[in-house]
Amino acid sequence: MLIRDLPTPHLVLDRRKLEHNLARMRGRASELGVRLRPHGKTAKSAEVVRRAVGAGPLMVTVSTLREAKYFAENGVRDIVHANCIAPNRLPEAAALLRDGVDLAITTDSTAVAAEIVRAGGEFGVRFAVMIEVDVGEHRGGVAADSDALLATARALHDGGMEVRGVLAHAGHTYGCTDAAAVAVIAEAERAGAVAAARRIREADIPCREVSVGSTPGALFAKHLDGVTEFRPGVYMFMDLFQAGVGCCGIDEIALTVLGTVINHRPDEGTAHIDAGALALSKDRSTGAQPIDRGFGLVTDVFGLPLPGLCVEAVHQEHGRLAGAGGVPFGVLPIGSRVRVLPNHVCMTAAMYDRYAVVDGSEKGDEQPVEAFWDRVNGW
Repeated sequence: MLIRDLPTPHLVLDRRKLEHNLARMRGRASELGVRLRPHGKTAKSAEVVRRAVGAGPLMVTVSTLREAKYFAENGVRDIVHANCIAPNRLPEAAALLRDGVDLAITTDSTAVAAEIVRAGGEFGVRFAVMIEVDVGEHRGGVAADSDALLATARALHDGGMEVRGVLAHAGHTYGCTDAAAVAVIAEAERAGAVAAARRIREADIPCREVSVGSTPGALFAKHLDGVTEFRPGVYMFMDLFQAGVGCCGIDEIALTVLGTVINHRPDEGTAHIDAGALALSKDRSTGAQPIDRGFGLVTDVFGLPLPGLCVEAVHQEHGRLAGAGGVPFGVLPIGSRVRVLPNHVCMTAAMYDRYAVVDGSEKGDEQPVEAFWDRVNGW
C-alpha cells in the first residue's frame, strides 16, 4: 500500500524519526544512570515499546489496566500501572498477578491501601505498590514529608503487601518554556522522591524503587542521584507542545495525521479537511506558548511545512485550514493530502487503532507504507 491509498484521517508514523527519538532517550538514561521504563500511554503499542527499550530490559509504564493486559499479552510483562488505582479495578490487577505478570500498582491513599490489603487477602495475591509523591504539580500524591506517606506505607507493609517504591511525576514542567526552568522542577521532583523513599526506609519498610518521569524532566535534569528509573512517554513521537518547550525540533515530530482537502472557501481564504476534533483532538496547549499552532501545523503530503498554515478551527469531523497568506489552493487542490503535526500527540492518537508506518526518506504520494502497528485503547 502507498500513503496515497490510505483512508483518511489516518495516523502516519515516520519510523526514522521515531528511532531517532528512542535512541536519544536511551542515551539520556545511560548518561543519568537510571533504568528507562518507557511510558506506554502515548504510543499504546507493543511494537513501539519493544523498540523503545532496545537491548535493555523489556518493561513498560501504563496508565490503564487495559494497557497492562495488552502489553502482558504481547510479551511485556514487567509493568508499572502509574495511575492511582480505583478499588473496583483490584480484581483485574489480581488476575494479572495470578497470570505471572510482574505488575506494580499505585496509590496515594491510606483508605485505598486498606482496600489493597483486603483484596490481596481475598484473591490470594501480594500486591506490589508504588506510593505516589506530590512534588509540586498537586495533581495527585502525598507530600514527601507528610504523615500520610508513612501511614500509607505502614498500612501496606503491615498488611503483607510489598511497598515496591515511590513514584513522582512533575507534570508542571509542561508550563516551562526553557530548559533552565525545567531543570529546576526536575531537581525538585528528584529530591522529593528520594526524600520520600528515605523516610520509608528509615521506618524499616523496604522501598527499592524511586521512579520519576516526564519527557522535559528526563531531557533537562542535571542529575538523577538516588533515582532508579524514569518514565517518559511522549518523547517517542514528540509534538508541537514539546517543540515549544524546547524538547525537540519540529522536524523531529514522528507522528502526523493524514487528511484530505474536501473543499475550498476562496472568499475566506480557507479550506476544510476531513480531520476534525476527533481526529486531531481539541487540545490547544500551544495557545499559551509564544507561537500558537492552532489545532495543528499543516504540512504537505511530503511532510514539508506550508508556511503559516495551521488548522485554525475544528468541528467533530472537519478541520478548517487558514494562514496569514490564506490557503495556497493551487498547492492544495480538492482531493489532495496534507499531514497535520499534533499539539498533544497523546490526545491526537487516542481515537485510532493503528499506525501506518513509513520509512520517512521517500517523499510524496508514492511513499510506501512499510507496516501497520496496532495500538490499544480504552480502560
